[in-house]
Amino acid sequence: MKPLSSPLQQYWQTVVERLPEPLAEESLSAQAKSVLTFSDFVQDSVIVHPEWLTELESQPPQADEWQHYAAWLQEALSNVSDEAGLMRELRLFRRRIMVRIAWAQTLALVTEESILQQLSHLAETLIVAARDWLYDACCREWGTPCNAQGEAQPLLILGMGKLGGGELNFSSDIDLIFAWPEHGCTQGGRRELDNAQFFTRMGQRLIKVLDQPTQDGFVYRVDMRLRPFGESGPLVLSFAALEDYYQEQGRDWERYAMVKARIMGDSEGVYANELRAMLRPFVFRRYIDFSVIQSLRNMKGMIAREVRRRGLTDNIKLGAGGIREIE
Repeated sequence: MKPLSSPLQQYWQTVVERLPEPLAEESLSAQAKSVLTFSDFVQDSVIVHPEWLTELESQPPQADEWQHYAAWLQEALSNVSDEAGLMRELRLFRRRIMVRIAWAQTLALVTEESILQQLSHLAETLIVAARDWLYDACCREWGTPCNAQGEAQPLLILGMGKLGGGELNFSSDIDLIFAWPEHGCTQGGRRELDNAQFFTRMGQRLIKVLDQPTQDGFVYRVDMRLRPFGESGPLVLSFAALEDYYQEQGRDWERYAMVKARIMGDSEGVYANELRAMLRPFVFRRYIDFSVIQSLRNMKGMIAREVRRRGLTDNIKLGAGGIREIE
């Protein structure tokens, strides 16, 4: 590894002054000095949590360590007894793993494709762990949501956009759609709730756990606007309601958005397969006609008009040829 240039050496001295005593300069590797010089995010994080730097030095990030995220997080959540504890552990885990990913990226230990994969898998791991913890807590509080046959009904989560496509970056928000399989009522609670009430309340708590800022930050900004009817629609829909919406009112842009949709967690379970099979006819039309081509032209025209109206010609995300158009 090349030594730091003279200006960076001067900056490094200001970094040293911020480091806590356990992180003595002479004990740091050349790799650690480089990362702490180039990444304010890593620097700020290890100042608060010096044990993370010790871990990084002794156990450097690996390209395939995303396979261990779920087990690591389950261990971190093993002693959590309330929602406040859940929120804290999720935030600390996210930051700790993002520090490891940033370390690997800064030192070019893994490819950019691997970085996106790790960030996307981290988000999925956190979302699924939060959902599962809250589902158990809500079942204890309100009873278990069941269908007419008495079978427990789960909450399924569709990851949309960059999350669904495995392209999440460090600052991405997450686009989600919530769904549950069948109508019914809770069993085993103090009073009966229908499944719509149960999953709406649970969904609200899940968004709060992920999105609400605390002294430890937030997990992810959650965007639910891609769901049927957008912000004016129900927070959670049954499979039947989803199917009715997409068959009768689904718009072309929603069809294109669904191409990237991915079920979070157990994507091969019975209900996951049922949801995927239900959405497939809407996403992948059997026949392509002129209206499909015209709808793309209309979308392109709408983007161009909005760019002109808002003066966004040179905007890298919203301007002509920008990220939004490409997506």
